[in-house]
Amino acid sequence: MVKGVIFDMDGLMFDTERLWDTLWEPACAALGLPLPADMEKFRAGGRGLAGDNLRRHVAEYIPGDPQKVLDKIWQLADERFARGVPCKKGLKELLAALEDMGLPRIVASSSPRNMIEMNLQTTGTARYFHDVVSGTEVAHSKPAPDTFLVAAKKLHLDPHDCLVLEDSFNGVRAGRAAGCVTVMVPDLMQPTEEIAQLYDRKCEDLLEVRDLLIEGKL
Repeated sequence: MVKGVIFDMDGLMFDTERLWDTLWEPACAALGLPLPADMEKFRAGGRGLAGDNLRRHVAEYIPGDPQKVLDKIWQLADERFARGVPCKKGLKELLAALEDMGLPRIVASSSPRNMIEMNLQTTGTARYFHDVVSGTEVAHSKPAPDTFLVAAKKLHLDPHDCLVLEDSFNGVRAGRAAGCVTVMVPDLMQPTEEIAQLYDRKCEDLLEVRDLLIEGKL
């Protein structure tokens, strides 16, 4: 049985991946840059990335300084997310159950810390979490295990005793690399054969995660 739960944020807790996808066009337009030729591949490959991994990914598809592109994306995201973001199905029910079970909880996301904290505040979920780890706080972002290893350390737990909840391929790869119990709750992308070999279980939504935890099946 797990002793603590590590939550990804975008696409797992909040329905924000679709919002992120709408920001690339206005960001590129504002900077006078062309959009990637294959937007679907660009978006899919970037999910869960942060830091140097994200900069390299952007540079592969968009000319110019990738940091300037990301700064514009984050500016647009701050403006949009400040109006509030929708919670994914079952999030608050799962958090309430984890609180009742006495299991510690932490957010480990590739998003900047200020954005994580803003989303937690506007959705009323901040009180459920003991701490936060952002992608910019680790040497190597997802799919490297660093984000989840730091999260486990902050919970004072061995990674093997932590449950990682993820929706992205890069997040599942990171959870497996960290040695955590890894559950995928797909958002925009269903798992490939490769990803299905990496997670311990797939759940349709966070209500299913809650039920499995209550039943002692995770």
